[in-house]
Amino acid sequence: MKIAVMGTGGVGGYFGGLLARNDLDVTFIARGEHLKAIQDNGLQINSQNDGVFTVHNPATDNPSDLTKQDLILFTVKMFDNTPAIESIKPIVGDQTTILTLQNGVSNGYDLAEVFGNERVMIGTAMLEGRISEPGVVTQGGPGAAHFGEMYQGISERGEQLLSLFQASNWKVELQENMLDTLWKKFAYLSACASTCTASNSSMGEMRSVPETRNLILSAISEGFEVGRAYGAPISDDAMDWAISALDNFPYSGKSSMAKDFAENRSVELEGLTGTVIKMGKRLNIETPINDMLYAVLKPWAERINQQNKA
Repeated sequence: MKIAVMGTGGVGGYFGGLLARNDLDVTFIARGEHLKAIQDNGLQINSQNDGVFTVHNPATDNPSDLTKQDLILFTVKMFDNTPAIESIKPIVGDQTTILTLQNGVSNGYDLAEVFGNERVMIGTAMLEGRISEPGVVTQGGPGAAHFGEMYQGISERGEQLLSLFQASNWKVELQENMLDTLWKKFAYLSACASTCTASNSSMGEMRSVPETRNLILSAISEGFEVGRAYGAPISDDAMDWAISALDNFPYSGKSSMAKDFAENRSVELEGLTGTVIKMGKRLNIETPINDMLYAVLKPWAERINQQNKA
């Protein structure tokens, strides 16, 4: 099986690294100094779950260098979707499966619009992952993934990929109702990421302060309300799931968006909290907590964008 990792950051680097460690035919797609370091020294994974290991697999910044792939892990940041989707067109064939493990809820639809529903699977990653230095990816947090089809049900290809991922030591679940899981994580992540950034606090610090904990849960509830208004099959126990996820995340952990803000990297504010607000407005659903978090962070995000364009 030929596998391409489109976006070798915290998520793609960790999960792709586990596949590569299992001697699978994996090619990493990266750029800049990170790419050069991978080409020269391999990709090093510093994992809370799996220890430290290095894989020496091909790496490129040009997907056109590759032949048609059987599986593409699509793990770029959401703001890079448009150019990334265009760049993988040459390596998508009739039998290719594209699995998105990105944040947000719109990525699967973006991919399906170009490649068709039959080539796309959707998923989520629960981890604290980042490029800690060129050629090195660090994984903290749960280090888990969930995936499934864009419709309700279990497919044969899903079961085949589950076996492959489990054999590569992924902590992974194949979901019958992945849209429920996707929306739950989206609402949870949007609330936690924005609050973590705005409060400059760890997950444990936030959940330990009653006022901040209530703010997070209110923002999550708004996200669920928006999703249900759009017909998302969000389960009745969604808030119980969110509370458990919040309480079980490592105390000192922070969202990747908070780290991106702190390091003046391009941020996913629009794809997370901004999307909750925009989707709510389309159906006249009020999202006051998300509105407030977005308003607090927007000037900072704009400053980062201007600096990165300079």
